[in-house]
Amino acid sequence: MENKRQNRWLVAIMGTLLMIVLGTVYSWSFFQKPIVETYGWSNSGVAWAFSVNILCLGLAAAWGGVYMPKYGPTKLATIGTIMYGVGFMLGALALKMENLAFLVIGFGITGGLGIGLGYVTPVVSASRWFPDKQGFVTGMVVMGFGFGALVMSKIIAPGVMKAVEGNLVSTFFYIGIIILVLGFIAAIFIKQPPADYVPEGYKPPVNKTTDKPVTVDITPLQGIMTSKFFLMWMLLFINITAGIMFISFQSPLMQDLWEIFKPGADAASLAAIGGTLIAISSLFNGIGRLFWGGLSDKIGRVQTFRLILGTQIIVFIILLFVKNPYLFGMLVCYVLLCYGGGFGTMPSFVRDVFTPKLMSVVYGVILTAWSLGGIAGPQIVAFMKDNYPTNAGHYSVIAGAILLAIGFILSLLINNNIITDKR
Repeated sequence: MENKRQNRWLVAIMGTLLMIVLGTVYSWSFFQKPIVETYGWSNSGVAWAFSVNILCLGLAAAWGGVYMPKYGPTKLATIGTIMYGVGFMLGALALKMENLAFLVIGFGITGGLGIGLGYVTPVVSASRWFPDKQGFVTGMVVMGFGFGALVMSKIIAPGVMKAVEGNLVSTFFYIGIIILVLGFIAAIFIKQPPADYVPEGYKPPVNKTTDKPVTVDITPLQGIMTSKFFLMWMLLFINITAGIMFISFQSPLMQDLWEIFKPGADAASLAAIGGTLIAISSLFNGIGRLFWGGLSDKIGRVQTFRLILGTQIIVFIILLFVKNPYLFGMLVCYVLLCYGGGFGTMPSFVRDVFTPKLMSVVYGVILTAWSLGGIAGPQIVAFMKDNYPTNAGHYSVIAGAILLAIGFILSLLINNNIITDKR
């Protein structure tokens, strides 16, 4: 038993490392402005590389959730890591060719599919190793995904760019190699527990009527056709859309505010300011996954989502009146704390409602909310910046606040109970 306990923590730690590698995609706004300025492409055009990446991520996660029982987490995690690294390399080729469409295909499609295949494996595996600490441990694992932007924007990307003297083509290529190496090391440790594994001292939930372990008599397809699944999907979609609006454009928006607040700053200084916000907010993104996931163990999953959505409504309203870049940065950090919280809470929510039997399939499919949110959020902001450059932030925040209000209302229609029928 002790050996198994050590093994499960190794899975959790290496799963977190894998998530850090995959989560570097969140640093896209670090590259957004340099690419736009170097190649003369539009903000919305370049943003499609990120949006398509997140779209493919969600679709691949859904496929991976369905087929993980067949292929196993190690194989899917390894293939996913390879595809993500190759996606960066194809992105380098696209920049060398000065071909925006190929950037979307290479980094967006190939890289996104790779991240999706890799993402679902450590989350589901950790949940099965830790039924006694599922909110905390799955929060810890997905916390790594949030920290990926910090590692990329403050360590990997600046170091590589300095080594290649700012050449974007070389930067993308060498980052791809780094992802391949680190991701492969982590992927080989992602494994499922034995079928009969139960942590010492853990007692599975039982049916109060029969005093036997709780089971569900529906298929995965029936599960994802229920109204409860739809409501859970909507909660995640709305929270993702609101948060990803700032993830994809937090650096340019901060730089725009800073230019108004302190005119005369040069491009290098503005880039450093934007990079600092990415780094700090990514910490909150990561911490939010652990914090809200752990809190959900104590107060319940639905209650946690209500807090996440409700408090963000207030923050978005305040953002409508913010002109100070420091206050803007603090509020963005809170939005990212809540954004991460949705990812930290949802795995345990799915496991509670649909039981471990259906978790990998249902959780994979529910991540399609990430796909659509990954398109909606960045494109809302990019559209505003291209068409209403002086009021882009204001209009984007209004759209986000409306979405969050809808999400909060929907959260009142759902509970924490295990699914018992096909409705």
